[in-house]
Amino acid sequence: MRERQFEISGMSCDECVESVIKELSELDLDYYEVEIGLANIKYDEFKTTESDIKNAITDAGFKPV
Repeated sequence: MRERQFEISGMSCDECVESVIKELSELDLDYYEVEIGLANIKYDEFKTTESDIKNAITDAGFKPV
């Protein structure tokens, strides 16, 4: 189990948060909490990779830092 905090650039509103949540919900994550500019995520490295998470953030239209 891994816990990681991702900084996200380009987010400015609650709709941005919802977009990221929508993309993350499609991954096999144990826990995630998203706020403007930040995502706290717990995941099993054997089910989901850090790259998967970064790609989901990018797919939502934002840039993981």
